[in-house]
Amino acid sequence: MTAFDILKKLCDEQGISVNTLEERIELGKNTLYSWKKNTPKGSNLIKVADYFDVSTDYLLGRTDKKRYYDLNEKDESDIQKELNKMIEGLEGKNGYAAFDGKTLDDLDEEDRELLIASLENSLRLAKRIAKQKFTPKKYRNQ
Repeated sequence: MTAFDILKKLCDEQGISVNTLEERIELGKNTLYSWKKNTPKGSNLIKVADYFDVSTDYLLGRTDKKRYYDLNEKDESDIQKELNKMIEGLEGKNGYAAFDGKTLDDLDEEDRELLIASLENSLRLAKRIAKQKFTPKKYRNQ
């Protein structure tokens, strides 16, 4: 996949045309279309990467990971382990009475599923924010 193919895919995801992107990041007409045959210039590559909040390596097709703070398999595994601990703490007679004196077992199925989904999303968001905030700069583009 060429840099232009990746660029086009990102534009499609955002619902914009390549020409619109060129206007927004103040590049000359057909500058990005030259990526079909030529390697992108560094300054233009950085502008596009900044616009889409992706790494330059992703744009060049060197990695499938769009952002350094995207979650990997280990992160997902850690989230599931933490979620299971939280659920165990909310279940049973000894569970935390966090819902008007009710434990997780006392909730109906729909409320239980919503709560678990909310906890999982919160853990995922917290992990992503922590990676953004605390990943040393030297590891951000790997």
